[in-house]
Amino acid sequence: MVRKFSRQRESIKRNLLERRDHPTADMVFADIRKEYPNVSLGTVYRNLSLLADEGEILKLKSLNGADHFDGNKTPHHHFICKHCGGIQDVFLPDPDSSFIPTELAEQIQGTVTECTITFSGICKSCDNGHLS
Repeated sequence: MVRKFSRQRESIKRNLLERRDHPTADMVFADIRKEYPNVSLGTVYRNLSLLADEGEILKLKSLNGADHFDGNKTPHHHFICKHCGGIQDVFLPDPDSSFIPTELAEQIQGTVTECTITFSGICKSCDNGHLS
């Protein structure tokens, strides 16, 4: 299905491609309103969902319940802080299916086409030396 071009959707996608902070829909909405003052929050949510469903952006589940979005589609993983909810990109060597240990690959009844790993813990900013 060919979808109609939307300046607002392209602005949302461009916004995500230009940032590295894994924003929520509300954060994207605040930015998009600067360019399109009449855009609704619903429009931003719908377009983020559409872009994620079509594989043009990544939709990340966070620990605080709000979805976050990532315009970086190069193979990578994420670290989510359990305290502040911040999300960081994590790049591992050779992130394709050869990264999967043989023992795990033997349990999979099919061909692995992608692998996403989410690490969680306490980020350096929140740690403040309390964890060793």
